[in-house]
Amino acid sequence: MIKNSIGWLALLVLVCCKHNSPKDTPLPYNEAEKYSGGTSTTFDIGEQAFNHAVGGLGGIYKIKNYGSVSDTVTFAEYFKLGNSDFRMPWVSAGNTTTARDGLGPFLNATNCSACHSDDGRGKPDLQNGLLFRLSIPGTDAHGGPKPEPNYGGQLSNFAVFGVPAEGDVSILYEEIKGMFADGETYSLRKPKYEFVGMNYGALSSEVLFSPRVGPQVYGLGLLEAIPESEILKYTDEFDTDKDSISGKANYVWDQAKQTNSLGRFGWKANQPNLKQQIAGAFLGDMGLTTSLNPEENLSGNQVSLYGNLPTGGKPEVSDSIIEELLFYQRCLAVPGRRNIDKAEVIQGKQLFISLNCNKCHVEKQMTGASTISALANQTIYPYTDLLLHDMGNELADQRPDFLATGNEWRTPPLWGIGLIKTVNKHTFLLHDGRARDFKEAILWHGGEAEPSKNKFLKLSKTERDQLIQFLESM
Repeated sequence: MIKNSIGWLALLVLVCCKHNSPKDTPLPYNEAEKYSGGTSTTFDIGEQAFNHAVGGLGGIYKIKNYGSVSDTVTFAEYFKLGNSDFRMPWVSAGNTTTARDGLGPFLNATNCSACHSDDGRGKPDLQNGLLFRLSIPGTDAHGGPKPEPNYGGQLSNFAVFGVPAEGDVSILYEEIKGMFADGETYSLRKPKYEFVGMNYGALSSEVLFSPRVGPQVYGLGLLEAIPESEILKYTDEFDTDKDSISGKANYVWDQAKQTNSLGRFGWKANQPNLKQQIAGAFLGDMGLTTSLNPEENLSGNQVSLYGNLPTGGKPEVSDSIIEELLFYQRCLAVPGRRNIDKAEVIQGKQLFISLNCNKCHVEKQMTGASTISALANQTIYPYTDLLLHDMGNELADQRPDFLATGNEWRTPPLWGIGLIKTVNKHTFLLHDGRARDFKEAILWHGGEAEPSKNKFLKLSKTERDQLIQFLESM
């Protein structure tokens, strides 16, 4: 009996040693991980990697009757209609093009793709995807941010012809030097913002502002299909398990339901569903009204100045266009993982777990029911819990957004992030694009992620490179 126990113990030790030695035996990996978006994952790794429809869009789609028009199209054709809506520029009212007029008078972009180029990520400048949310202390009637009196909830750095833009922002960066435990140095760039050329009065002395870069837009239908109960099971607002991670749900105003709902989209999880997010972007980014937001995007003395300008109708964006865009956004496929069987990538994932990064960037989720069968009941690997987390003072915007504090941000999904360089020709990360690569993004983590960041600082260069290779495989 004793001899057998010793023999089994020796065998166990031998197996464990081999398992922990990448030179002898590769660490295990899950083949299913390559299917980041479930069965509808795309495996294009080129410049159009973010611009594919999920599989299984066969069949006929009946367009809703919004007046005199009722028709049927294939699902694939309907996706193409939404793709066109996403890229087609809008024009100001009074042009010969009446189907897409009514832009402005204040705006940040003329179409969706201006901030989400090729369905990917914008850059940290006001011409290519960066905007500034504005508010003052307090809340609006529904518990959301209280708009700045003269400029509303968002600064518009463009306007239609004959109308001065609201203003501009000067961006400067301070380089902050640091060093890893092994002596390798690094530099982080900290942004400093100054509002300039304000044309409609001074900003409130209490103004709160938040820079936001347009994120990638693929996979949103899958995230919307995750049941609320699946998201809430990761909440631990008061850190009852004492692991320093306190995932918190944001509850925000749902305009259609006229009640508070779980927020899951946006940098602060301040939108409950894709339809409201799309309508909000039309109004805030392009000055276009919808049935959800029927009033022009004017505030303060702008109403008396421009309230009687020609419009593109009431609403300016038809419900049919909203539905086309909604279908398109829901059906954008997620790129699959690459090199998941590569030893360095496998080691990088083990480090990702050992640093507790997976406590917020939760690897696997399950979708539930969906009106689009390709999105229903899928096992997906988005690497997010869709919850709010305190990211520390250095990343804080100090601007509350419903239940989100100034220090809290929603965990962004990591799927497809390794292809941003290929699709969008840059590697700027985080909500304001301050990070120039994965390493800098990790080093900016604070708050609940401070212990993970400190562990990263102590890794060897080989280990740091392995972790980065894992992120690049997404």
